[in-house]
Amino acid sequence: MGAVRIAVLAALALVGGAEAQTVRTAVFAGGCFWCMEPPYDKLDGVIATTSGYTGGHAESPTYEQVTFGDTGHLEAVEVTYDAERIDYETLLDVFWRNIDPFDDLGQFCDRGDSYRAAVFVANDSERELAEATRRAGEEKLGRVFLTRILERGRFYPAEDYHQDYYEKNPIRYNYYRFRCRRDDRLEQVWGERLD
Repeated sequence: MGAVRIAVLAALALVGGAEAQTVRTAVFAGGCFWCMEPPYDKLDGVIATTSGYTGGHAESPTYEQVTFGDTGHLEAVEVTYDAERIDYETLLDVFWRNIDPFDDLGQFCDRGDSYRAAVFVANDSERELAEATRRAGEEKLGRVFLTRILERGRFYPAEDYHQDYYEKNPIRYNYYRFRCRRDDRLEQVWGERLD
């Protein structure tokens, strides 16, 4: 069990009691998982984010297998949150605002199947909200979104060095994000700069 999972379990143990019953997880793939952790980590009600892999057929995949192989997995982030403090719809809104919903071949400078964007839903309620927020985004931007909404399967945490990469390696992270022109493209798509 990785250090990230241990930290999440420790956080859940601290929550305890009735509050623990409101703890949920949501999974989103938005290209590079390093870039999907920060928008969620800053939200009140989010307990933890974990970078990892999901959506494919290989068990316990490695980063190299996912990015270079044929595992079917996407880089994704699992968001652990307190549903009493933040709702799933808010998490969806953050997801849409942090991806290019018109790109089905990857995200930003990262190309290939493992970098495609997707919402992974666990039940009918999540599917309905994901579809409703996708439709609202399409109406706002006047274009069809290519982002998939898929059934949630097993989530495999990525290697420890990928977790909280933006905090552990801020210079490399910021250079990568700048080089990929992620923020420039998000501003083009959504009409305002996210910070």
